[in-house]
Amino acid sequence: MAQDTDQELVKRVQKGDQAAFDMLFARYQVRILNLIGRYVRDADEVRDVAQEAFIKAYRAIPRFRGDSQFYTWLYRIAINTAKNHLVSRSRRPPSSDVDIEDADYRDDADMLRESEDPESALARDQLQSTIHDALTQLPDDLRSALTLREFDGLSYEQIADILECPVGTVRSRIFRAREFVDQRIRPLLDNTDESN
Repeated sequence: MAQDTDQELVKRVQKGDQAAFDMLFARYQVRILNLIGRYVRDADEVRDVAQEAFIKAYRAIPRFRGDSQFYTWLYRIAINTAKNHLVSRSRRPPSSDVDIEDADYRDDADMLRESEDPESALARDQLQSTIHDALTQLPDDLRSALTLREFDGLSYEQIADILECPVGTVRSRIFRAREFVDQRIRPLLDNTDESN
């Protein structure tokens, strides 16, 4: 049963199998928590919003037709739930969809960080801060597309399903977002090149 596809599990849930939904929940809980954490900063609120998103998904699953993959459908519900939560609290989405410190690092990254000199550490911190600030300044539509692509590794088609827009629009948003971030970090990179 652990090998069941999302589609098989969805069909089982639609027939009343609660355990099948529990399997879907277990499969996507961490990803949904991470996704919502890009919008909502407070850890308790993240868990509450994730729970609300899963409840909405459970209630809506009888109407799930399978036009998109289950997880893109679930991501869309989670993003909308997070945004609605912020609106209900009269807050804008966070300064960034992604906290640079939350990015996945390879195991050897810690060793590299320990061995870097203070100047390199300062340059790295400035670069992270600049990227963070650039992400903060992006409009929601560009930020969402970029983070789903770069940090979740989703395909353009999956992002189009989640954001409910054409693939061409996704490509354009990601291009514009990358260009914007690149313009902000280029001076730092140019300064680093000149000092070497």
